[in-house]
Amino acid sequence: MASDQPGESSGEERLSRFETSIPHPARVYDVWLGGKDNFAADRAAAEAGLKAFPSTVKSVRANRAFLARTVEYLVAEAGIRQFLDIGTGLPSADNTHEVAQAIAPECRIAYVDNDPIVLAHAEALLRSTDSGATDYIDADLREPGKILREASRTLDFSRPVAVMLIAVLHFIPDEADPYKIADTLMAAVPPGSFLVASHTAKDIFPEEMAAFARAMNKDSAEKVTLRDREQVAGFFRGLDLVEPGVVQVSQWRPRSELEGSAPAVLWGGMARKPA
Repeated sequence: MASDQPGESSGEERLSRFETSIPHPARVYDVWLGGKDNFAADRAAAEAGLKAFPSTVKSVRANRAFLARTVEYLVAEAGIRQFLDIGTGLPSADNTHEVAQAIAPECRIAYVDNDPIVLAHAEALLRSTDSGATDYIDADLREPGKILREASRTLDFSRPVAVMLIAVLHFIPDEADPYKIADTLMAAVPPGSFLVASHTAKDIFPEEMAAFARAMNKDSAEKVTLRDREQVAGFFRGLDLVEPGVVQVSQWRPRSELEGSAPAVLWGGMARKPA
């Protein structure tokens, strides 16, 4: 279990961030996945997103399946035993630690999110195996230094780590330099580490996605920045892409024809840090 540590926000600070009248991405995502940890503002935003792009739920599920497949690959084929999962979201099926520790119980996972409701549910994310470990860090992706410092409680940064940035980079605007953030995270992990990322696309169903972004950005606490395939590929600069490269998340090593045909509007990929 994680406990309050120096550098973590206090309960009072967390409570001050608990705003239910403004949609939050983790809770809107929870609506689309059929969860119950959301409020009227989140449901209204989710409905607006569905109106702009009716296949949103299928796309969100395809992204969740991408997460599971990448974790399976990393543990079973690449031998990874440590994960830094940033932008965790609310607990759902096939959380990173569940997929990883089902294959290798000794896997260690540090989860990161900045939504107080996700924090309230962190206990569900912290259930682990006897030989493995999980932790939860209350932080924002824009604070890579804090994330790395606190993750070192759980992860050994002298050994390979998989950095998971699943559907979170599109909440970082260009002026906050998301590429520098990704570079900072990957600079802190040793060769043999991996970056996995998925990102809402600007160039898949472009008209619908432009309407989707307008709908989602209307009242949301976190604005969406759409990026095209080339821009998403830029997050993997200096790394060796794993086949099939940067593709629609549903087409990254799908288990079935059904998985591969999902109308996903996110680019996704995985890359290894070379020696």
